[in-house]
Amino acid sequence: MTDSAAIEIRGRPLILGEGRGPLLRLTHPISFWGGVEPTTGRIVDPRHPEFEFSITGTVLAIPAAVGSSSSSAIMLELLREGTAPAAILMGKADAILALGGVVGREIGYEPIPIVEVTPGDLDRLPDGAGVSVHADGRVTVD
Repeated sequence: MTDSAAIEIRGRPLILGEGRGPLLRLTHPISFWGGVEPTTGRIVDPRHPEFEFSITGTVLAIPAAVGSSSSSAIMLELLREGTAPAAILMGKADAILALGGVVGREIGYEPIPIVEVTPGDLDRLPDGAGVSVHADGRVTVD
């Protein structure tokens, strides 16, 4: 068994920043538009395996986002409402989702890091563990 405290991965930062929280791994891609309720931070798509889980304050690990140009607006609303994840790790970069974080930072909301990591590295992170995302794209298990 791997010592989770020794896990460190490196990713490609899409949005610089630092965040820490419990890892919430989504088993399937998600559409933020129609899939996440921004006022609560809950997954509201009843077809999604993690239906009703809260993404608020987590390090959200997702294999990919399901495209909608509205995802950036939902991310911006999550930032405004204070229900955003502490950080997002993506197995496949999504410029639309990252755009919401960029706009949020530009209008004064606390930025959250978004980092693209390999799907294999996502799998190395233990579910529920405390995870820190660093401004240089490093991801460590606390």
